[in-house]
Amino acid sequence: MTAQILEISGQKMALLPIADYERLVDIAEDRSDVVAACAAEARRADGEEDVPIAIVDRLLAGEHPLRVWREHRGFKQVEFAHMVGCEQSMVSRIEAGDRIGSIELWKKIAKVLAVSIDDLQKL
Repeated sequence: MTAQILEISGQKMALLPIADYERLVDIAEDRSDVVAACAAEARRADGEEDVPIAIVDRLLAGEHPLRVWREHRGFKQVEFAHMVGCEQSMVSRIEAGDRIGSIELWKKIAKVLAVSIDDLQKL
């Protein structure tokens, strides 16, 4: 790798061939990918769940997070309502955006779905 050092306005700069620059960019991107992969593996080792792209797509499309996560976990509204201690109509109305629900209910919902309350907020 060859570089020419220039000083412009009191600041030293390196001028190098485009092929060398592109190689350095590739090396930096590869390093960044390795760091990200190691961090993701550490999170998985700590028990963090990978979120399938289908879930992300549904959330980004505006579907209610409660419905998305409930269906992802395989719960029907009736059984889920029983698990969190409310009526099926309450789950239905929350998912439709007609009701909000108490913080205590949201804590139960998050626990049953194994997600944080933040994961249940609409984007």
